[in-house]
Amino acid sequence: MSRASRPFALGLFSAPGQPALPTPFVGVVLDTCNVLPLAQLFPSHAPWLGAALPDSIFALLQDWDGAFAAISGALDRDDAGRLATMPLDGLRAHAPLAQTRQLICTGANYRQHVIDLVVAQGGGAGTEGMTAEERRADAAARVDSRAAGGIPYAFPKLVGAITGPCDDIVVPRDAQQLDWELELGVVIGRACWRVPRESAMDAVAGYLIVNDITRRELVYRPDLRSLGSDWLRAKSGPGFMPIGPLFVPAAFVADPHQLRLRLELNGQVMQDESTSDMIFRIERQIEYVSSYARLLPGDILATGSPAGNGMHHGRFLQPGDRMRATITGLGEQVNHLIAEES
Repeated sequence: MSRASRPFALGLFSAPGQPALPTPFVGVVLDTCNVLPLAQLFPSHAPWLGAALPDSIFALLQDWDGAFAAISGALDRDDAGRLATMPLDGLRAHAPLAQTRQLICTGANYRQHVIDLVVAQGGGAGTEGMTAEERRADAAARVDSRAAGGIPYAFPKLVGAITGPCDDIVVPRDAQQLDWELELGVVIGRACWRVPRESAMDAVAGYLIVNDITRRELVYRPDLRSLGSDWLRAKSGPGFMPIGPLFVPAAFVADPHQLRLRLELNGQVMQDESTSDMIFRIERQIEYVSSYARLLPGDILATGSPAGNGMHHGRFLQPGDRMRATITGLGEQVNHLIAEES
């Protein structure tokens, strides 16, 4: 893949009061704050790869190498700098990849997060009867053993959970422990099957923010505890995965293992950690997942969440809360929590 001379990101936006633009439209984000509709870059005299202009980021990802080269080339045209842009803060951002076919999460992938969860929640079978100190020591030993020679823990999350970066999130009326989990989302740019870690990063198209909302009280089933985690009930509710606002191509993220994740709840910092705390790096996750499932262009891999979720703080999401989530260079999510209607 050639490197673009001008960095850009992509988003899916609507522009109130501008009926000439489709709703939503794909926008090219320049200098982090200005948006150029993709259609303006490819007028009739500059057709898109000899075909109709894609109307979604998901469609662009079906030939990502071609799309990246085309957008990069268009931005380098002499007339590109004269095209009118719109301020990002005047637009409404939508989920950039609501059409994704597969959403896969890697659980228990930040060292401190795993240890904190085990201490607060018990960590499942095998820790019953332990004191908090014993659980912490046991968790630390398990994490170090996994990092040295273990394998990631991945599971699917239903794509119906996806919502936008500024959409309201409904708190289920019977939820007791609704929790946040800010994560780096990796977007796949080409089909993958049994990809070795040495070449796994070649399959990455780019990155975005995801927040893996979880009902902690439903993770372990008391009637079938030995079968493990119940991710269907715990993680796949409507709105349980805000994504975006930006999709940033991999070419413009120097090191995805050196990004800062930060989540605030009502202005209080709850999560503040570097992606360097991952137990299994991105290439290892792709190698593992692609050994058992075929990854497709546009799929999202959520790479795990750092320490500082609600279980750690003893404070869970409730109507009236406001979450603000950022990851270095990937924009900002702001979601309000509202009550489920009776």
